[in-house]
Amino acid sequence: MKIKFIIILAILSIVLGTFAGGYIAVSMGIPSIEEMKQYSPLGGTKIYADDDVLIGELKFERGIFVPINKIPEQMINSVIAVEDSRFWRHKGIDYLAIGRAIIKDILYVQLREGGSTITQQLAKVMFLTPEKTLKRKLREAALAIKIEKKLDKKEILELYLNKVYFGHGAYGVEMASRTYFGKSVEDITLSEAALIAGLIKAPSSYSPFNNLTKAKERQKIVLSRMEEEGFIKRSEKDNALKQPIYLSSMRKDIEANNYFIEYVKKYLESKYSEDTIYKKGLKVYTTLDRNAQLSAAKSLQEGLRVFDKRKGWRGPLENKKNVDIEKEMENKDFTTSLVTNPGDSFSGLVLKVNKKDALIKTRGVIGKLLVEDAKWASCIYEPKKGTCKVLKDFKLTQILYPGDVVRVSIKSIRGSDVRLSLEQDPEVEGALVALEPGSGFIKVLIGGYNFVRSEFNRAVYAKRQPGSAFKPIIYAAALDNGFTPASTIMDEPITYYGGPKGQWNPENYDHKHYGPTRLREALALSRNVVTVKLVESVGVGKIIDFARIIGIQGEMPRDLTIALGSLSITPLDLASTYNVFASGGMKVTPIAVKYVTDSKGKVLESNEPEATEVISPQTAFLITSIMEDVVQNGTGWRAKALGKPVAGKTGTTNEYRDAWFVGFTPSLVAAVWVGFDDMRSLGPQETGARVASPIWVSFMGSVLGDPEDFTIPEGIESYPIDPATGLLSQDESAAIKEYFKEGTEPKQYAPSTSIGKIIGNILTPDFD
Repeated sequence: MKIKFIIILAILSIVLGTFAGGYIAVSMGIPSIEEMKQYSPLGGTKIYADDDVLIGELKFERGIFVPINKIPEQMINSVIAVEDSRFWRHKGIDYLAIGRAIIKDILYVQLREGGSTITQQLAKVMFLTPEKTLKRKLREAALAIKIEKKLDKKEILELYLNKVYFGHGAYGVEMASRTYFGKSVEDITLSEAALIAGLIKAPSSYSPFNNLTKAKERQKIVLSRMEEEGFIKRSEKDNALKQPIYLSSMRKDIEANNYFIEYVKKYLESKYSEDTIYKKGLKVYTTLDRNAQLSAAKSLQEGLRVFDKRKGWRGPLENKKNVDIEKEMENKDFTTSLVTNPGDSFSGLVLKVNKKDALIKTRGVIGKLLVEDAKWASCIYEPKKGTCKVLKDFKLTQILYPGDVVRVSIKSIRGSDVRLSLEQDPEVEGALVALEPGSGFIKVLIGGYNFVRSEFNRAVYAKRQPGSAFKPIIYAAALDNGFTPASTIMDEPITYYGGPKGQWNPENYDHKHYGPTRLREALALSRNVVTVKLVESVGVGKIIDFARIIGIQGEMPRDLTIALGSLSITPLDLASTYNVFASGGMKVTPIAVKYVTDSKGKVLESNEPEATEVISPQTAFLITSIMEDVVQNGTGWRAKALGKPVAGKTGTTNEYRDAWFVGFTPSLVAAVWVGFDDMRSLGPQETGARVASPIWVSFMGSVLGDPEDFTIPEGIESYPIDPATGLLSQDESAAIKEYFKEGTEPKQYAPSTSIGKIIGNILTPDFD
């Protein structure tokens, strides 16, 4: 033992000597501290929603600066206790702490301890890279000494507490307090301050959003250190440990807004210099509806999870083979408040499993998973086949084992009785866009399942085939070229020769044919053959010209396949196109930024809607009326659940690669797309009606107000027609009402009325 002690002293002397020499060598080249003395946070750009609530900031220096006199003493003391207990006594470097760290590292023959002071950490945050080299550590020490000479302790603390990282994008104690607890740092409790202080060492590991058990363990360490240092009494520590952790849902709100904020950022970067955006204190007032955006995020995530469960169970995230189950059973905390939002899921550790239930530990508590709340996992996904295999006589022991890590959600909480549901993060992606008719204001922009998982904004940049969701453009073009909703086209087998495959035989979804079919029912039931023949009659060139007029850009196929939506388009562009119909024929450019001011309030730009009539109000009304039938009698039938006037269209592409629903009411246009980034199939029968429509309905149901009727413009007349022929009808009992542009109504009467065909068609809608 004596020899070991001598070796330690010798090594310690060498290390300290090297450190001292290195310090002298590098201290000549370190940055000036004067700029820290004059520090004031740069303005950056503040981004506001349509109700003038701040939703984001663009700045070099992340976080929300708060002066030291606004930071509670318990917040300051909790950080000092756990990060640098001798902060008030040392001069930038704590030699005792360094000595203890070196000795422990030598004893354990590995790097276990650190000796950095708060001043050193500040030096690293402000001036240095995170690399772990001796040279960097020496520069850090030299900077710390210079900082201590130029700034007093309160100034150092103020800078540190405003710059240190606390996880989930939170820089500084103010942003950390808002992110984790939804309130200003001025209002946090001792219990909350200790949890925040504990994050500094490893923000991801100790985040209560990621692992509440670890967060609570770390919180206990902080409170114990505060007691040891005399900052609090034992009774205060014990009381703080008993306090429930009421986590904020604000993180959900922030994440929901990120796709829109990123879109606004790119817009600003295209118009202003980097210096202006990040230093001049701009204020950007946008069109975003915060509540609708959050509802859209929830609807999209839930819809993607529902689809993913149909694909089958992919198994646990991992299995911890060496976990001590008994210890995990004992180490639980029923005082922790499980404040969750619908759809929130967390990682959980499987402790015990039998046929009918399982005990799973999540967020510090042990909950029970019943077999009926995991029933969907009885279908095991087989990636090679792209399908799932159904397990007979399903038991939880067939899919779960002790030590498995799985995703779960909180189904119910009654005291200490916590019931769970088995979850799974979906692999599929999606997007949701909503515009205000007339103005083109972007009210919602969701570019994926989760911004943290993927920052790629599919709403704006994912160009995908729209399938049948393109058909309303074709039918609207036909209405502008002599056709009416009552015009009939023969639905029958047809062959086109030429092209890469020699011949093409377009078919309906159900591989059936229905004879003479009116345009209204053809679109409502998404008849492919009729649509192809309609394009042939109108002319591909006229269809493309019409599509260009109403706003579709990019390449479009100059052949009949355009009838089936073989072009590529983004969800935002398709929503903007439908907005022409919703706006009575007026085309407006989508707007995200209403106006921008400088730091003094001077308006730098103001974006007022500029509407141009590109099609007649009569054409817009007729196609809207037909799309109402898509909902009432056709493939968009799920939207009937809203109980409001709705016009829309489903879309499904070849091999089920894309699923769409685009629709509108008089007050809102929305487009939903679902698909895989790698373009693989969603699976058999996974159509726009089945995959995308429920998301659209869920979202619209949460944001729409009282029902509004679509306005009938001047120049529209209605006549009773025979549903079988589209001609005028003299038999009122069998006739249906149809709308026409003035003067385009049929001039002949049907010889007899046949309603059998139309009833048959309505009862057998295509589900695309």
